[in-house]
Amino acid sequence: MGVYLTPIIVKDVVDLRQLGGKSLAVDGNEMLYEFLSLIRLKDGTPLKDSSGRVTSHLAGLVYRVTRLVADYGIDLVVVFDGNPPVLKRKTVERRRIARKRAIREYREALERGDTATAFSKAVMTSRLTPAMVGEAKQSLDLMGVPYVQAPGEAEAQAAYMATSRSVWAAASKDYDCLLFGAPRLLRFLTISGREYLPSRGTFRPLKPEVIEMSRMHEVLGVTREQLVDVGILIGTDFNPGIEGIGPKTALELIKQHGRIEELPREVLSRLDENFNEVRKIFLEPSVTLNYSLQYSEPRRKQLIRFLCIERGFNRKRVETVAKRMERVYEKTKQSNLERWARM
Repeated sequence: MGVYLTPIIVKDVVDLRQLGGKSLAVDGNEMLYEFLSLIRLKDGTPLKDSSGRVTSHLAGLVYRVTRLVADYGIDLVVVFDGNPPVLKRKTVERRRIARKRAIREYREALERGDTATAFSKAVMTSRLTPAMVGEAKQSLDLMGVPYVQAPGEAEAQAAYMATSRSVWAAASKDYDCLLFGAPRLLRFLTISGREYLPSRGTFRPLKPEVIEMSRMHEVLGVTREQLVDVGILIGTDFNPGIEGIGPKTALELIKQHGRIEELPREVLSRLDENFNEVRKIFLEPSVTLNYSLQYSEPRRKQLIRFLCIERGFNRKRVETVAKRMERVYEKTKQSNLERWARM
């Protein structure tokens, strides 16, 4: 879920068409979780192939990514999580417990014939396995879409790629990218223009949001290091924060005292002593410099074999996916030739 900064965020809402020509490093694990959660039948059952293997993540990936690239002209590179920091274990365990509870409530709702409640609980039961991530990478590779395997957190890698100007922005729903140093964050990269709220069982309309860190620093009056301290006070995936302290209070405390170490004793005593370790995760993240952002030539036959023959996808729809990426590749190749000719 990441750190909760919504009340103090300075953002600009944009139209998806305005992102044409921009390059984005997308949090791949987050995206796959979204597909696993929402691409389901009315009773909450995920899409599966004839062998019973879940395919919701692949359906969302191949159709959304190729539309964003081909129809909206957005250059994407998908970034996948590596090994999580040790401090994230408690968060992972909390999510496991919450998923287990949701599975029980989902089954109970099905037994009552309450499909609406069943669906709202089903979206919280998703589990992204290493095999699913491998299938996603295979699909991207066959479509010619670049991806990066991060050594640590995908948000940290995406933030680094934005900082080094390899991409225009990091793309994630989580604000963690800002704490990892992304100069620009894009949230809600969706074509449908809506988000499902399981607690309410309804969808809400949304548009992409762009957050510029330079503007955040100017308006809030804090540095990146201070924003990290704000996040630590609120709570992150790596520490619980202080109960009762939200974004606005945390911001005022850090603006008044400068840094965590200078906080009043009654506040500091309520914070886990490992806050310096959490700081280091955000300020000195593990990233790789070894990545490529170039589209490669799609392999139509192999893509059809994998998605249609092995996983039961509709051949006509997969042919459309292949044609989209073939157009993108040809356009990219022509652009490169023209650039070389001008040199």
